[in-house]
Amino acid sequence: MGIYLNPGNEKFYNAVRNSKIYVDKTELIKFTNSVLCSEQRNVCVSRSRRFGKSMAANMLLAYYSRGCNSVELFDKLAIASEEGYKSNLNKYNVIHLNMIDFLSRTDSIDDLIEYLKKVLRELKKEYPDIDCFDWNDLVDVLETIHYEKKQPFIFIIDEWDCIFRKYPHNVEEQKKYLEFLRFLLKDKSYVAFAYMTGILPIKKYGEHSALNMFDEYSMTNQRELAEFTGFTEEEVSGLCVQYEMPYEKMKQWYHGYELKGVQIYNPRSVVMALLGHDFDSYWTKTETYEALKKYIQLDMYNLKAMVTRLIAGESVPVNPDKFQNDMTTLQSADDVLILLVHLGYLTYDFYNQKAKIPNQEVQIWYLSLEAKLINQRL
Repeated sequence: MGIYLNPGNEKFYNAVRNSKIYVDKTELIKFTNSVLCSEQRNVCVSRSRRFGKSMAANMLLAYYSRGCNSVELFDKLAIASEEGYKSNLNKYNVIHLNMIDFLSRTDSIDDLIEYLKKVLRELKKEYPDIDCFDWNDLVDVLETIHYEKKQPFIFIIDEWDCIFRKYPHNVEEQKKYLEFLRFLLKDKSYVAFAYMTGILPIKKYGEHSALNMFDEYSMTNQRELAEFTGFTEEEVSGLCVQYEMPYEKMKQWYHGYELKGVQIYNPRSVVMALLGHDFDSYWTKTETYEALKKYIQLDMYNLKAMVTRLIAGESVPVNPDKFQNDMTTLQSADDVLILLVHLGYLTYDFYNQKAKIPNQEVQIWYLSLEAKLINQRL
């Protein structure tokens, strides 16, 4: 068991056994098992902050990693009743990379890639008998291990897009990072499954994704993974009964994320409301995204009028197709609104191609922003 190679299941164990509130989302594993070693084995799931990205990553790590025994942990969860559950449990080499951890220790993408040699040391310790041509080349090492041992790898990459938040204007650094991921994962026989999480979808240059081998699941289209993006109505209804909280008020405050026909609640806010036994703006207080406000304050693309309509409860038409999946290349009102969708400040109706404010918690954030704009004009 290592830090990056085949970690243990402690984080997921603590979430399940020690947390005051745990909502079972293990049936996501039914989906991930269905794409192992297939053409659909590269999956990128982007969703708003505090919507359970790391929880899902830790769950998959605990399920697949050969570095732990998770039978007792998963046998009591929903996935245990699914066909094929035991056949993949703790059977794979898992490489877990939290890119924020790497980025916080480095000053450039070159340094980040160099820091990944920590993974190489763990691989060499695990496979001392492997005769590898270049123990400093991660791809060469992985290819050699797979060829000699017939053991594929699962990659779980959390916060994959943090590079685009730290280097928002450095296109060369961004491209270097994307090329590294492409070379590591694309068309490699040692990859049984790659699961990336982040806030933003994969960066596009022009009309194309830089990592086009990934199937994407985002806040504009979570496809078949919608129910795993947040809490469902059934889940929240049960929790309200358990904690003696009014369901209709919970719905008013935190409901309203429309994910291709599935209605989702903000999980962070629901948990905080249940534990505190009150209702407040828990999620919107954790980050303000000041950079976005300038587009509205300067009334770029007539956004002030759109925000007024949104606050009034209207849905506004929006086209997601031109969005470049970053926080800086915003060239139209559509781009800004779709960014707000990915950040969780709007929800997107896939079928009608319209955006709206999802719930009271987020509406309060917009009302506060509107009040500041009015004061600035006075």
